[in-house]
Amino acid sequence: MNRRDSVLFLLERCNGLRQLKQLHGHIIISGLARNDVVPLSKLIDRCTTSDAPHLLDYSLSIFARVPRPSPYMWNSIIRGLSLADRPDDALSAYAHMQVCGLSPDHFTFPFALQACARKADLRLGSRVHAHVSKTGFNADVYVSTALVHMYARCADMGSADRVFRTVPNRNVVGWTVLIDGYVNDGRPDEAVKMFVEMEVASVAPNVVTAVNVLSACARTRDLENGKRVHRWLTLSNSTTDTVVGTALIDMYGKCGCLDVARNVFERMPCRNTWSWNALIGGYSLHGRPEKAIELLLEMQAQGVEIDKVTVLEAMGTSARLGSLDLGRAIHAYLEKTSIGGGGDVVTGTSLMDMYAKTGDDASARRVFRGLGSRDLVAWTSMITGLAKQGRASDALSSFEEMQDEGISPDRVAYIGVMSACSHAGLIEEGQRHFELMRTMHGIDPKVEHYGCMVDLLSRAGRLTEAERLVRSIPVPPDVSIWGALLGGCRIHGDVNVAERVEERMVEMGPQGRGVYVLLSNVYAGVGRWGRVEMVRELARRRVADGSGGCSSVEVKLLSS
Repeated sequence: MNRRDSVLFLLERCNGLRQLKQLHGHIIISGLARNDVVPLSKLIDRCTTSDAPHLLDYSLSIFARVPRPSPYMWNSIIRGLSLADRPDDALSAYAHMQVCGLSPDHFTFPFALQACARKADLRLGSRVHAHVSKTGFNADVYVSTALVHMYARCADMGSADRVFRTVPNRNVVGWTVLIDGYVNDGRPDEAVKMFVEMEVASVAPNVVTAVNVLSACARTRDLENGKRVHRWLTLSNSTTDTVVGTALIDMYGKCGCLDVARNVFERMPCRNTWSWNALIGGYSLHGRPEKAIELLLEMQAQGVEIDKVTVLEAMGTSARLGSLDLGRAIHAYLEKTSIGGGGDVVTGTSLMDMYAKTGDDASARRVFRGLGSRDLVAWTSMITGLAKQGRASDALSSFEEMQDEGISPDRVAYIGVMSACSHAGLIEEGQRHFELMRTMHGIDPKVEHYGCMVDLLSRAGRLTEAERLVRSIPVPPDVSIWGALLGGCRIHGDVNVAERVEERMVEMGPQGRGVYVLLSNVYAGVGRWGRVEMVRELARRRVADGSGGCSSVEVKLLSS
């Protein structure tokens, strides 16, 4: 074994900075560094691939003393800085390398692009891409995959897809990077489409692909493709992996297949907190709060760590159950632990929502006032809660206070404000906010906002004005708007407006079934029993001809 091989052999077995320094000293003293760049190159590479920051710093000090670093050394430094989350330093090294007269290669570009991705700097990433094109590395799979990843991390999925399409031999890594990009960009439908296209191209997925696609299927409630992924995982004997199992539980839970989700959970050889959270979330989402609480207690009994996600799921479950005692117990648990400590706004907002839904308004307000920083979501939750409690004045005051703190309202906040005005009969105030939403904040009203205004005017007996507003809506009014108008007709006995609504009922389709109940009540309120019977008969016919009509419950209501 020659001296170089001896050094490389020892380098592989070095453990920690002390031994690496000793070996570095040996390389210098023996004169090996003067005649052979490989030992120093490998030493720098060894230090830059470590998780320890002090080893990266040591590699930089070695690198600084090398008179003419090789491309291999530059690549090691750029990669190490990028992996250490020092993207600015990595890109500085990338630029300095070229100043020194060295051209980047198919290793340099991916490391530089990774740094751009970490910064989410699309401008710099595009400049590196231009350099890639100039030097002819576009067709390199390694480089092109790094380009796709960079564009995806910069939320430019159009460019990511275009680069991906130019790669002549696309491998599973490239497909997976693009699918992951669509998932992270909030476009799960596109992620699933890419998975289907990947199958057509006869490229077999890997476990990472499968987990990303399962996440997309969970978001889109795409049970069919979720099952296809599950079948592939079963055939490849990958279902025992904890991450895979958790993704399957989440997908089946979101799609409402709770028994299948539970079966996957029970078969997992190793479960973590996320696995428990996924199943608890599925039960809570699909109206099985008692099962969610049962699982939470089992989780605690088995000593499984409870994290912030667990607590948020538990609070949502207690709100659905309407269990104030359970909610208070969760709050007490939070105060004993560090979870959601320091006035955490996400946890605090969930607590507020839970207290509001379980009828403890005072506690909801206390939590709100105790938040370290209140964001738009927290303010909106408070405003909406006050509106639901019939405390319109407090809701409107909170809305103004929020803006005084420099937080601009969004569509959801305005729904809360206008709902408060509607329930309190504050017509002028409601109209003022409806106008300010457009003129001051540039928010175009949606169906929900029009619904609040129609409800407000209808409750006040201004039915002609409400009807005129309905006809001015730029999109087809939904059932809730017609329902609000008919609700006003029932309160004020206005049959004329009700008859005009009846003329539009055919346009409502299957979604209009609940309106029959309201229309029947309007006619019953003024003693027009012939009309009542006619509406009931129409409802029965819609059910009989399968046109979507009324549910059996609604037909019973009409027949009673």
